[in-house]
Amino acid sequence: MDDRYSRQVLFKEIGAEGQKKLSQSRVVIVGCGATGSALASLLARSGIGRLRILDRDYVEPSNLQRQSLFDENDARESVPKAIAAARQIARFNSQIVVEPHVADLIPANVDSLLGASDLILDGTDNFETRYLINDYAVKNSVAWIYAAAVGSYAVTMNILPGETACLACIFPESPRGTVETCETAGILNSAVNLVSSLAATEALKFLVGARSKMRRTLLSWDVWSNERAELATIHPRAGCRACLRDFVHLAGEGRPHITLCGRNSVQIHERQRPVDFVELSARLQPHGNVRHNEFVLKFWREPYEMTLFPDGRAIIKGTTDTAIARSLYARYVGN
Repeated sequence: MDDRYSRQVLFKEIGAEGQKKLSQSRVVIVGCGATGSALASLLARSGIGRLRILDRDYVEPSNLQRQSLFDENDARESVPKAIAAARQIARFNSQIVVEPHVADLIPANVDSLLGASDLILDGTDNFETRYLINDYAVKNSVAWIYAAAVGSYAVTMNILPGETACLACIFPESPRGTVETCETAGILNSAVNLVSSLAATEALKFLVGARSKMRRTLLSWDVWSNERAELATIHPRAGCRACLRDFVHLAGEGRPHITLCGRNSVQIHERQRPVDFVELSARLQPHGNVRHNEFVLKFWREPYEMTLFPDGRAIIKGTTDTAIARSLYARYVGN
């Protein structure tokens, strides 16, 4: 066994046999922001054999306070988070395989992006995507771990389909009304690290075969007020939609074509629309500032900023009005 993992192997609950299981494990992390990047770092350092990292966004300066796999150059170059994470992991553990996917998880790609995995970890920032993960996991009997942090508050829950409650058992509907986000309530990096450490430890238990040691509660913890609460999730809820195999989120019911990214911005999905950055950059030059690398094209037309990905997906900052975003996309990229 490589000396790299010697201190982890000395922990008798893992040992040499457990470390071997970790090296053969395949984990998907959906979302590589604060929680996702902390999870990726912890699991990569633990020797998980194959990590698939999915994220739709790019690195910005405001991420650096809490998103541990990125640096100032990543933010300056607007590097997609999945790519930046994979690069950084390769610097401290070149022995594992990391698959970065710059993509938004949607019903059309959920099978290809979540398939062939032993465990799914939640690094997302919205319930729409979490319900999609939950539908996929319950349908395919794949374990997943829900995790979230905002302000000083952290919450996490293990979901073992057919054994414990699923996300829809506990939250039959997405929270209504004004829901706090990092953009409205801020976030402490300590809350992120707490929930990531809890989730990563539960992941290790699952992957080495210590399922009996896994927590069967929804655990919430406020690191500022020191308030802590647990809700039992031992059994599925009678009448749960997902547990009764009514997978409305896999079917894409009610899923908008354009989704808000939570920070005065709109995301536009354009499928099967490859973009030639060189050609488009030349076309946009007379209309505003533009630059691109191999991963993203950035275009500034005051007061808006457009970030375009090679598959035609775009994030437009400066508005939450989907009509304005559509108009800008049509005008500068095309219908």
